[in-house]
Amino acid sequence: MSDYTDEQIETIQAVVDRVSSWQDGATEGTVADELAKGFNEAGIGVPADDQARLADAIQDAHGEVKAAEVLGP
Repeated sequence: MSDYTDEQIETIQAVVDRVSSWQDGATEGTVADELAKGFNEAGIGVPADDQARLADAIQDAHGEVKAAEVLGP
């Protein structure tokens, strides 16, 4: 089970969707920066290691990234 509430996962997913939709082909550093900026704007604290996991998933995915799966056990 994730350490995040359902509401937090929804917020994280919205940021992930936004970043992945316009960061296709961007460097991992850019993706990580945009994720951090999005989480800050959304007012949700996501630890750096989870942000890195999400950035890696966005870089590796050729489709939708599901935050709950990336951040799950």
